[in-house]
Amino acid sequence: MLLHPEIGNRAGDLQQRFESAQPFRHIVVDNFLEETFCRELIREFPAFDLKYAVNERGDTGRKSAIPGLARLGGAYARFDAMIRGREFLAWTSRVTGIPKLLYDPEYVGGGTHENLSGQDLDSHVDFNYHPSRRWHRRLNLIVFLNPRWEESWGGCLELLRDPWTEDAARPSRLVVPLANRAVIFETNERSWHGFRRIELPPEAADLSRRSIAVYFYTRERPPAEVAPSHGTFYVQRPLGERIQPGCTLSEDDVEDLRVLIARRDSQIKFLYERELEFSSAMAGLIHSPSFRIGHALTWPLRAARKLLRNTAS
Repeated sequence: MLLHPEIGNRAGDLQQRFESAQPFRHIVVDNFLEETFCRELIREFPAFDLKYAVNERGDTGRKSAIPGLARLGGAYARFDAMIRGREFLAWTSRVTGIPKLLYDPEYVGGGTHENLSGQDLDSHVDFNYHPSRRWHRRLNLIVFLNPRWEESWGGCLELLRDPWTEDAARPSRLVVPLANRAVIFETNERSWHGFRRIELPPEAADLSRRSIAVYFYTRERPPAEVAPSHGTFYVQRPLGERIQPGCTLSEDDVEDLRVLIARRDSQIKFLYERELEFSSAMAGLIHSPSFRIGHALTWPLRAARKLLRNTAS
């Protein structure tokens, strides 16, 4: 494997850290890859591509996500070969306690991620089923590729207990995205994560937040963890703590409010359009010939159930 030699031999220690971590199971590992290999990945990172910068709502943003690492060639093809290999999957299963992990050859939502200054990522839980294979999504692996990064620049991965309340929305774990630092965390209905807006200073204006994201799946999941299928669900950030009665708003405060309101309006519009699509699909199903035939064929059973209920009462 292309992991740092020390990492490959620390599965037992990492498993203990993974199990005891809060606010949900995860580990942060420095020096994850062999140093020379990590430098190759940094050097060969693909250029920002607007074709891959379209988000779920169809808007072009400041994040480029290029799937399919193998086709990028060079170091990325070697990384892809490692993570799909039996040895790496077995090591990851041992660390996380999740057996029979599956590699996603489609890289749905994964691949190389590049976020430019001004980009952020609202707190969210990820989609929970692979869209075409119907596997259960179980783990995220993120490997950061930024030789320079400061916490004050934003863009630090935040793991949250609960984005709905002010106290719980404060990150329980904050991870500065420095090169060769990896994060592995479980994905479930409470694995809330995101990062605050990147604000690079003039001396670092040519930088961007770069990483590799890989998602792992299983065919089965413990029954207590199974939830209805859903897409990625975002929760917009609350007002900043500075916004209090009597405060004088700065230009930055006003801009933050504009961005927050616009984002919430966009989210409401997105949910409204999705509701219309769902209603339209349900209407088409109800009025389809097959539904009417099925409804007619089950009429005796429904009538019998109604009769039994009336008799019992």
